[in-house]
Amino acid sequence: MDLSRSCRALTLGAFLAFLLVTPAYAADEDEPTAMAMAGDLLIARPGGIILTTLGAAAFVVSLPFSAAGGNVSKAAEHLVIKPAKTTFVRCLGCTSIGRYQDPDR
Repeated sequence: MDLSRSCRALTLGAFLAFLLVTPAYAADEDEPTAMAMAGDLLIARPGGIILTTLGAAAFVVSLPFSAAGGNVSKAAEHLVIKPAKTTFVRCLGCTSIGRYQDPDR
């Protein structure tokens, strides 16, 4: 009975590992697809908001140490500004930071 459970767990694990390593082919970045936009809206943006909030909290906690070390701007850049730009200054479905640039223009 225990061997059967182990075999099922091993089979399920192998199947899940196969799904995770299957290559996903991305569309051109210039023209985001509807799926990319939906995934960005439902998964990436809320995650970015959470990371920006956690980064801001970490920045505030690390501020005395950053000030003593003289790298406040670097800490702000990596903990707050980059996550905020990735979350808020990026077209929906795009992977690069910045506003959408129409490839036909």
